[in-house]
Amino acid sequence: FFILLVVGQAAKSKRPKEPGENKIKPVNKKVKPKTPKMKERESTDSSWKSQSILMQVMDKGRFQKLAATLSLSAGESIELRCKGSNVTWNYPSYLDTFKDSRLSIKQLDRYSQLILANSTAADTGEYSCWLQLCNGNKCRKDETKTGSTYIFFTDKEELFVPTPSYFEIVYLNPDKPAVIPCRVTTPSAKVTLHREFPAEEIETDGTDIIYDVKKGFVYQHPTSDHKGIVYCKAESQGAPQISIKYHLLYVEVPKGPPSTTIAASSNRAAVSDSVHVICTVLGEPDVDVNFRWQYPGQQSERPAIIQNFWRLINRGIGHTTRMSKSVLVVEDFEAGDAGNYICIAQNLQGETTVATKVELN
Repeated sequence: FFILLVVGQAAKSKRPKEPGENKIKPVNKKVKPKTPKMKERESTDSSWKSQSILMQVMDKGRFQKLAATLSLSAGESIELRCKGSNVTWNYPSYLDTFKDSRLSIKQLDRYSQLILANSTAADTGEYSCWLQLCNGNKCRKDETKTGSTYIFFTDKEELFVPTPSYFEIVYLNPDKPAVIPCRVTTPSAKVTLHREFPAEEIETDGTDIIYDVKKGFVYQHPTSDHKGIVYCKAESQGAPQISIKYHLLYVEVPKGPPSTTIAASSNRAAVSDSVHVICTVLGEPDVDVNFRWQYPGQQSERPAIIQNFWRLINRGIGHTTRMSKSVLVVEDFEAGDAGNYICIAQNLQGETTVATKVELN
């Protein structure tokens, strides 16, 4: 089947909510922020925590060191300061995606300032900063000068952090944990996981399935038995709220460079024919593939149409594979178009080169 992601943006409704009604509004894109990795320091004078360079600016110019988590009410503004003359920030990425004017970052002589005005439930997430050490154009993170906090922007109308759609796909890979990202805005909320069919609550045993308030439900060892449609339910001093639905797809594809095949519509073509050469990759659903082509008419800049697309295919027993294709089309075939058509398919783990020959009839 094909995946179509529709991102909507809706105005905030103030009407009373019915019990159990889906309260997620497609307001902002949620992307899990990257947590800076902290290396253990060899020095014995202090741990990295005491070296935290992140502080919150309070009323009347007071400063406060930040704990691992902070809870604020949605609507409040916050000002953070990070000590240093060359500071990099990390925050929920949708603020960049939507170029949100509520976010302001300024680098001053001795510190960097981050201000977030009129916060919303969607701003819930990790806020971190670190000092950059630069030598010429090359910069690296100073692992000893970092700061990080996870901020909950609590909103009783929005117990779940809003997402851009009402439906998400989560891939279950047998060799890595899978996350059902129904994060909450109120850390004290009671959150449970439910299967849609058959309708039942999924037990969170704290070993195979755990709940992390900063991530959501984590399947530590996904299997094909976990596939299906699930949702989360949260309760906190009021009617329970329901999250969006998550479609869990089980994946089992060998890792490595793309598994690639190539085929031409015909290996012999007459002058003025139209020839299609198709390069196909079968791989993991969430692994992107890039295609490059080399073909006889390239040197003389002969026009060729190249189209790339992908879709998910069900390979039985709940296994899902992504089929990526690149199609090169040569219209009005000429003698100079005869020869080898080479496709190079690349993913993060390497590249595969395949070729086929098209001769003049």
